[in-house]
Amino acid sequence: MKAWDGRFSEKTLDIVDKFNASISFDKRLFHEDIEGSIAHCKMLVKQNILSEEEGERIIKGLKKILKEIESGSFKFKEELEDIHMNIESRLTELIGDTGGKLHTARSRNDQVNLDIRLYLKRASKIILKILLELLETINKKAESDIDGYMPGFTHLQQAQPILISHYLLAYFEMFKRDYMRLKDFRKRLNECPLGAGALAGTTFPIDRFFTAKLLGFDSPTSNSIDTVADRDFIVEFISVASIAMMHLSRLAEEIIIWSTTQFKFVELSDGFCTGSSIMPQKKNPDIPELIRGKTGRIYGNLISILTVLKSLPLAYNKDLQEDKEPLFDTVDTLEGSLKITIAMIENMKFLKDNTYYWAGKGFSTATEIADYLANKGIPFRQAHKITGQIVKYCIDNNLDLFDLSFEDFKKFNNLFESDIMETVKVESSVARRLSYGGTSEQCVKEQIENNKRFLTVERS
Repeated sequence: MKAWDGRFSEKTLDIVDKFNASISFDKRLFHEDIEGSIAHCKMLVKQNILSEEEGERIIKGLKKILKEIESGSFKFKEELEDIHMNIESRLTELIGDTGGKLHTARSRNDQVNLDIRLYLKRASKIILKILLELLETINKKAESDIDGYMPGFTHLQQAQPILISHYLLAYFEMFKRDYMRLKDFRKRLNECPLGAGALAGTTFPIDRFFTAKLLGFDSPTSNSIDTVADRDFIVEFISVASIAMMHLSRLAEEIIIWSTTQFKFVELSDGFCTGSSIMPQKKNPDIPELIRGKTGRIYGNLISILTVLKSLPLAYNKDLQEDKEPLFDTVDTLEGSLKITIAMIENMKFLKDNTYYWAGKGFSTATEIADYLANKGIPFRQAHKITGQIVKYCIDNNLDLFDLSFEDFKKFNNLFESDIMETVKVESSVARRLSYGGTSEQCVKEQIENNKRFLTVERS
């Protein structure tokens, strides 16, 4: 028997029941569904819609069902369609017809919206905590590798020398933005939909503000039509997750590149790599490759929910049942990717001798020469041209900037003095980048301390 079959004269076909059911995936909302039902019951009692005795029986039954599900003894039934009807049916089995009174003044339309919001409140709180752990891991790694140099790149071409720690802290900023976006998302998530009914509210004298407070929401939603049709909070969460996965993928891509034989900038722990079934020498960076691949999967989830919503008329439509699987997959994938990235960074080693060697290659300190001349009064564009001529001379003669003598520099301009020999060194180039947010050790240490203060505040 179905909750809605009163006006039907024929049973639904088995193939329809199977296609229509969502219990295979929405059963993971059991905790939220029972929590919401208990709060709804308390409100009904407060408003004298249910008696205190009825309320006590219902709540006692719901708590028993919760224990059954947690212990694994609860039998989910596909013919009951979803988590809501499975719980309600079992409640009626336990306490009789009183169980059917729980659904007074609510619909599955507002009920499922509530369940998902409660689920996302918990899931996003866990992900925020993991993001903080990732930020702390990056900051600690930056502090421990403060003595390391590496080449910085633009267009994947060698650009200027930087500190390894400065490179790592670039990802701190990315994931910090992800953290702040997720915090901001939770503000819009924190409205209680319960009481919106099917779409028009209810004739019963309910207290939506009481229910919202019981469930930890800031307030009830404002429009019952919008409430049951709204899945913006799912779109926004998966959007935030997509940006975070994009950042994870960028980091993963660079780790993959840096760990190649051609670069040898980093060495991944064996625990994060696999071998080849045919090539004995292989050490494959499977974990960052998987993160890179899973990013596309999350993007697909975002497109999926946007496509479901793009032309739905108000208010509730069955299409919205397709919201949960991409959401659950996104939560699981993002959480897993963040956790394994933390462990990977903790066990990753920068090969500093090699990164230092390459930091000085590719004429990476050429900008220092142009800045040097500009500080002598030469217009920067002219200084740029002179420096370009010096670089071309080095290329033509198979030399690095470090191979030039003071006399060689003087051939290009008389304003060069002996200190130019120190200026073109990697250490000097990095140390002189003192602008706020720059790559000098002084600036990087300041950033590390700022990050520590941020983490302390957010953990408090």
